[in-house]
Amino acid sequence: MTKFHILTGAARSRAAALFLLAATGDPEMAKIAPQAQIQTEFIFTSAPFASCHASTIVELRNGDFLAAWFGGSAESRPDVAIWGARRAGAQWSPPFELAREQEIATYNPVLFYTKDSRLWLYYKFGPGPTGWTAARRWSADDGTRWSPVEHLPAGLYGPIRAKPLVLPDGTIISGSSVESYESWACWIERSSDGGKTWSTFGPITVAPDLPRSSGSGDALVKSPVSPQTGVAEGIIQPSVVCLGGKRLRFYARSTARIGKICVADSSDAGITWTQARPIDLPNPNSGIDALALRDGRIVLVYNHSSRERSPLNLAVSKDGEHFRMFYTLEDEPGEYSYPAIIQARNGDLHITYTWRRQRIRHVTFPLASVPK
Repeated sequence: MTKFHILTGAARSRAAALFLLAATGDPEMAKIAPQAQIQTEFIFTSAPFASCHASTIVELRNGDFLAAWFGGSAESRPDVAIWGARRAGAQWSPPFELAREQEIATYNPVLFYTKDSRLWLYYKFGPGPTGWTAARRWSADDGTRWSPVEHLPAGLYGPIRAKPLVLPDGTIISGSSVESYESWACWIERSSDGGKTWSTFGPITVAPDLPRSSGSGDALVKSPVSPQTGVAEGIIQPSVVCLGGKRLRFYARSTARIGKICVADSSDAGITWTQARPIDLPNPNSGIDALALRDGRIVLVYNHSSRERSPLNLAVSKDGEHFRMFYTLEDEPGEYSYPAIIQARNGDLHITYTWRRQRIRHVTFPLASVPK
């Protein structure tokens, strides 16, 4: 049976306020939602795999929720498959297998609906991010039965980790990225026919002469590769939102020497995009997710750190540019990462994320508790 806890504004809000005050020194930042009532639960407490990561969540048409993640003995091992669980009422089903490739690992599932009410599952498979291939399958009955797996052509990935943006006319705006040897970049894949054909825009990168985080201050770094370490530098895993009309923005993960969440913009519904630039939120080279609420506010779930995958936080913005961190989901030592966030039909937020690579945690966050 699924166990869940209701964390009221008393303990959780006080803890988050103290963290914000300590982290920022700004008492205004610590004025978070005082009446927050949050339900938090593990999707499973026992499973036929030792390690799990990179969850996704979707609300089904009947009001149930479906989550997915990759799980196996360890990331990149050949036994890693895509697993899922369904939440009906207040209880999650035991984990079940959604996709498995023959003797090769799978990664980064993404669940979403297209305008024709098909539920899609996209994922990757291969020896690792520099050499993986994309795959997908769909369901016409909300995940009860699935189509055969389709392997996509080389160079086409679909949503690389975060959910895509599906516009009112059905156009899919998919945030993608490529992790090549010593070079990372974002791409946008756009489909106006439900995923049958795609056009791409990219690469989208950060300007080479922008100040970069060095961990002890900013420095100008003109090379796309750190000469000190020889490791990759760039941005990946963009999460796309609508800022109103044809204005779109993505929020992306960055490598350590950039050290900030980066954004790029489109003014033509995702056909063309600006160069990316950092905003004033840290990123420890870890996945994030963004959500445009129905009232226009933007909520980010991310690690408010330039080095560690803890803490895991929520921040809100009225303009998509200036964010106010307002809640701490996790702040204990360990890894709390790769979040996914959606807004349910009743307005509440649903968040899933990796909990220490051992479990997937699900949080229900009332819309009324998101600061205005």
